[in-house]
Amino acid sequence: MMIVTALLATTPAQPEQGNRPQAPGEQQTLTDQQKATVKSILSKYDKSSLTADDARVINDSFRAAGLHAGPGLHDAIEEAGFDPEAIHKLAPPPNTKDESGRDEGGRQMLGPGGSQNPKATSQDAKPQMADSEGREAKGGQGGYSLEQATSDRAQLTTIAFDGLAFMTGDMACNTFLPPGKVSDFFGFQYMRDVDAGELGHNTSFLTRIANNMLAILNDKQKQQLVSLAKEQEPGISELAYKRFPLIKAFSRLRDGDLPAGATGLDRAAVMKYSADLYAASGRLAYRRAQVLGSIVRSFDAKQKAALKKLAFGDSRTWPETGDQIDKQSLSHTANVAVMTYASELFSWYAGSVDGDAYFCPEGHGTYFGSFYMKDMPAMGNPNYSISTTITGNSGEQFLAALSEPQRKLITGLVDSQRQDLSEIVSRRRAIATLLRQFMTGDTVDRDQVVLLARLYGKLDGEISYLYATAFADVYKTLTSEQKSALAKLRGGVSSTNQGAFLYSQPVAMPAIPNTDFLFQTPDDDD
Repeated sequence: MMIVTALLATTPAQPEQGNRPQAPGEQQTLTDQQKATVKSILSKYDKSSLTADDARVINDSFRAAGLHAGPGLHDAIEEAGFDPEAIHKLAPPPNTKDESGRDEGGRQMLGPGGSQNPKATSQDAKPQMADSEGREAKGGQGGYSLEQATSDRAQLTTIAFDGLAFMTGDMACNTFLPPGKVSDFFGFQYMRDVDAGELGHNTSFLTRIANNMLAILNDKQKQQLVSLAKEQEPGISELAYKRFPLIKAFSRLRDGDLPAGATGLDRAAVMKYSADLYAASGRLAYRRAQVLGSIVRSFDAKQKAALKKLAFGDSRTWPETGDQIDKQSLSHTANVAVMTYASELFSWYAGSVDGDAYFCPEGHGTYFGSFYMKDMPAMGNPNYSISTTITGNSGEQFLAALSEPQRKLITGLVDSQRQDLSEIVSRRRAIATLLRQFMTGDTVDRDQVVLLARLYGKLDGEISYLYATAFADVYKTLTSEQKSALAKLRGGVSSTNQGAFLYSQPVAMPAIPNTDFLFQTPDDDD
């Protein structure tokens, strides 16, 4: 366990240049590959017309790629033909420092050119206490950010938890997915994670803010949400069922049930299928934003005043209210949709594009059953709080149970997915920025939203392909002793071995189309 903990906390040291000591987190030089990454990120932008949103996406992409402020990054930006000072002025570091000058990810804030915060002390260079998902232990539920979500530590423990779930679960477990994890560009996940009232991971969180929001809406506005739910119900269900072929193919790979002559998954086929899934999700999100935006534009002064009393990120300001809609008149899926829309209407209205673009570390590659392990105990349990440490703790224990070659297959995924995660940050922010235009007008480029969602899905498809391949390679080398140890780590959240889940609702396992097309054979083109 000590070895694994050290692995999670350690970052590669950068070489010193000249006689000046290197500040913690500062990159003095970049490798040729890192410089190429900088150039690739910047190639998507016109240096003569950069906006603040562009600069924020660029900085997010740099951080997601493991590129930190310093002379090395400064020079690489200039070599790519851009002005690093202009990017810094458009999007300065977020004002989320604690008393010692550390940012939310536990690193010191660096100014232009990589200068260290003058208030920082040598004590700051020491590793900071963090929870098991990589967030700094500062009390409350602080430390959540895109930088944290894409950090090596958060990603490694999340990937490891996925691996544990996949190697000890079954097809039914893998179909489980919380409804709020799709079309999620409205800031709800961020509001949940940063809640000062520490209610964010309690089963009553969504219900409380949704009912508060519905209580503020007039009858016409509430009916808009109900009508939207009924309209989107078929698409919401279809999206869930379309995930099943990917889940089935990944399970077949793990179990060695490949088509005749197949050598493994077909990366391109998986990416294309995932792109189609995300395009469908993007269409749902577009329509959702269209309706939510029209409601926002119709708020009167009294409603705006009432909304000001409900603080974003502080559930202590949300009073208890009873149900505001007639659940009996709606199907389960439609009722869940209305409550989801209402909660997201508040987080979207009261939040920001940064919150909309945010995702939790486990937000991608959602086909491996980890949500079942984490969330299933909360189902049907009012006022139940889901542990925020289960992912990290179980992930570390999973890694510790593996041999060194097996462990390298898992830890290597952090590097393998790095560029995809960086691109995902950019795509999410671009989608969120477009959807927010519905708050001020009724015309938004639908084709662009769907295209960005498709590109987003392609990236998530590649990440899922990488996970499934590595997990299957580890699984087929597990000893009987290791399998027994992993089963114990899974604990009481047992496999179901029957049925499936339409998001979190138990349903009969549907007929799944033949998944042979998702596998690579020697005759296929590369």
